[in-house]
Order: sequence, then C-alpha cells, then structure tokens
Amino acid sequence: MVRLNEIRENELAVNAPAPTDAGLVFIGRIRSPWTSRLECPRQGRPDGPICEIEIFEPWVAALDGIENFERIEVLYWLHESRRDLVRQSPANDGATRGTFSLRSPVRPNPIGTSIATMVSRAGGKLLVRGLDCLDDTPLIDLKPDRALFTPIAPPQPGDFQTGD
Repeated sequence: MVRLNEIRENELAVNAPAPTDAGLVFIGRIRSPWTSRLECPRQGRPDGPICEIEIFEPWVAALDGIENFERIEVLYWLHESRRDLVRQSPANDGATRGTFSLRSPVRPNPIGTSIATMVSRAGGKLLVRGLDCLDDTPLIDLKPDRALFTPIAPPQPGDFQTGD
C-alpha cells in the first residue's frame, strides 16, 4: 500500500531548486470520484468512471469541434504530488529507477496525462472516461489524441539525427 510522502528503501530525494513562473494558466478543473491519493487509480481505464472536465472562461470557445473526437489527451497538474524524488522504488522492493523512466506522479513538474474517451459535451463541460486524477485537479490543456494524426512530412535530409 502507498503511504503519503513515504520514502522507500533506496529511494533518493533532493532539495529541488525554487520554482520559477513559467506562465502556466489553469484552463479548468477536473471532477472525479477520488478525493485521496490512496484511493486514486494508478492508470485511467477506458471503462473507468465518468469524470467531468469543466473549462473556465474565456477558454470555452476553444472547445469548438472537440466533440468530433472519440479520444482526447488531457493534461493536468498533479497538485498533491511530491516533487523531490529523483530515484524511486515503484514496487517497494528496494530496487530503484530514475523518475524519468517511470510514469509515477512524483516528478519535478507533476504533469499528468491521460487519453480519455469522450462521452459528451454540454457547453463548457465534458464528460469523459479514462482519467486517474483527484477531484478538483487543475486542468492544463486538452488535445485530440495524437494517435489520430499522421506526420505531415517524412524525415528530411538535414533533420536532427541521434549521433549528429
């Protein structure tokens, strides 16, 4: 079982630098059935409970056309997450891995992403399935599921290549 603010065997926390303002604006809030990190699922599921995404003004007009997509990518701020672990032990077995090799919510900038299935839209509110965040989570952005798009152009001569 996960415990709040637990540091497991062999995990490593650091003193993170003071945050600087990147100009991030929350465009809405997510309503979900989970009020505690201990009960929140680790991954959203397509058959999970319906959650509500509320978009704030003046961003409601930005929703125009979103109902044409079956799936949307939801980006949100994991406002109750730790931000100081650089090595984590997700299985609590003493073996650790770097934070950037995990999908853990514990990150320097705790941005969560989920691919949600669109259920319906009414004005500035979306009903979706597939989220894994707490009730009242701040919303950063919405995008159509990137798997629905194909690259505009194939790689070109001169494009950055690993090892260049």
